Amino acid sequence: MKVKRNRSIIMALLRLMAVVAAFVAAPLAGQAAGIRSMSLKGSVNPGSVVWFLRELDEANREGDTLLLVELDTPGGLVASLRQMVQGVMASKVPVVVYVAPSGAQAASAGALLLLSAHVSAMAPGTETGAAHPVDLGGNADKGSVMNAKIENDLAAFARSLAQKRGRNPEWAERAVRESIASTASEALTAGVIDTVAANRKELLAYLDGRTVMTSTGAVTIHTASVQVQEVSPTFGEQVMMTIADPNIAYFLLLLGIAGLYFELTTPGAVLPGVAGAIALVLGAWAIQLLSVNVTGLLLILLAILFFGLEIFVVSSGALAIAGLVALFIGSVMVFNQPEIGLVINWWIFLPLFLSFSAGVLLLVFVVLRSTRKRALSGMEGLIGERGSVERAIVAGKGGKVYVHGELWDASAMGDIPAGAQVVVMSVDGMKLNVKQSKGEA
Repeated sequence: MKVKRNRSIIMALLRLMAVVAAFVAAPLAGQAAGIRSMSLKGSVNPGSVVWFLRELDEANREGDTLLLVELDTPGGLVASLRQMVQGVMASKVPVVVYVAPSGAQAASAGALLLLSAHVSAMAPGTETGAAHPVDLGGNADKGSVMNAKIENDLAAFARSLAQKRGRNPEWAERAVRESIASTASEALTAGVIDTVAANRKELLAYLDGRTVMTSTGAVTIHTASVQVQEVSPTFGEQVMMTIADPNIAYFLLLLGIAGLYFELTTPGAVLPGVAGAIALVLGAWAIQLLSVNVTGLLLILLAILFFGLEIFVVSSGALAIAGLVALFIGSVMVFNQPEIGLVINWWIFLPLFLSFSAGVLLLVFVVLRSTRKRALSGMEGLIGERGSVERAIVAGKGGKVYVHGELWDASAMGDIPAGAQVVVMSVDGMKLNVKQSKGEA
């Protein structure tokens, strides 16, 4: 009886827990999902892609109402842009791109990301456009086959995004081919964006009740009384977004090579070597994040080898000069892939390279100069020094001379009287070979 009574009590408790759980879950089930908001600033690069796609994946997995991207970018890599656009196109959750705050921009790759959004908006005082692909120095032949191919490909991409979202395809193509840019009001008039919103509250009010087409069909957005969840990148993503830029990656690479070269040529400095090693590791990580030209990378590695050999092989600077030549050619090649937007700015590249070259050549000059100087210490440092005879030197027997504040045994080809001035010609063990100075009797 006791066992049956205990079993009845347990069953009653389980039923009570089920009723309480159902009561608590009922209002939660009726609540709308949250709005996930991220602020994407800086260049579009592999680091920003990792963060964007992670947040988009979590928004889809958790069934968020929408992903709100507050955008402020000067552009970036086409390869990274395409990954972000593919994520938007495959998303079940609406993606809203909002160029904000006032003064922000969605230029180049940012303009195409704005075109791809389910809903695109801009704050007053912002601008978008100027999506023409660029090269290393901005001076390449505009009529070249490669430039035409890249431009046509990007123009078709922009036009297809605009058509997919029911926006102005002519404006999208001109933004690529002619680098046109528009203010928020101009973009709205041209049919490039859906609305101009002064702030987030105004944007959410516009979005409430709006229906958009996602990868799974029509979705009606409800924003009334929905909480906005601000999300931030992880520490690793922040590092990636900072260094996964061709210009920063190249700066880290040169800084690393310079630090290690200085440490090896002047042992004991420690700080340049440590800083150089850290910079080189970060630069290498940035390079592996980017789709670099393999030939250019091999030339940079060859340059590092030449710089290392210069320290141990007497080449009178020939290896260092060969290293600089290899580094220059490799630097031009490694990030010169305009078809995916992977380029470095000429005005950043040239000053960095010239500064690095000047530093390397200066170190080589200092090292060569030091090796050619007469020894100033040790036994070799006595050669050429002047002294006086303390005890007369007899040919074949020797005598004593006073050199460098010390008394030495000395020998000479002929007799030299005490008090005469002599010059050290060579050192034989602990004995000096001298000759009488000119003008002495």
